[in-house]
Amino acid sequence: DKELLKHIWATIVQVQGDSKKLSSVTGSLLDDSHWKQKDIEALFQSLERLRKDKADKEELVLGIDVKADKATPASKVSRSQFEASMEQLNETIQEMLSWVMGQEQGWHQVQQQLWEVMDSKLDRLELGPFLQQVEHCWSITEQLQKAAQADDAAGIKK
Repeated sequence: DKELLKHIWATIVQVQGDSKKLSSVTGSLLDDSHWKQKDIEALFQSLERLRKDKADKEELVLGIDVKADKATPASKVSRSQFEASMEQLNETIQEMLSWVMGQEQGWHQVQQQLWEVMDSKLDRLELGPFLQQVEHCWSITEQLQKAAQADDAAGIKK
């Protein structure tokens, strides 16, 4: 009975320790996911700004082409320069989009880990029978302890 009680107490202490660790990990994961979500939102805002800037630049270039003096071709942006700039801008946007997608994938991984951790926790229904067993063992231990004290008291009186 003492061995069983020691084993039960060790299991309880281990479950409490695991619960504290799980709580700590969950808190860290939530903080991590919060910061990653903020980063993703900032990236999407930057991406929207870049898209707007690209649209503004295209409108500006079209306006320059329409309004520019045909007699001063040197003051115009050459088509090759424009295409090179647009290609560079497109590459930058693609890199940022790729980075955002990587961040989103990281967020999904963190979210999946959090769900796995939460799924691995014991639920209250599983703890009910265990708690009853521990309470039963505890009452037996108290009875044995009272009986041992009664025997000791009887042995002292002579």
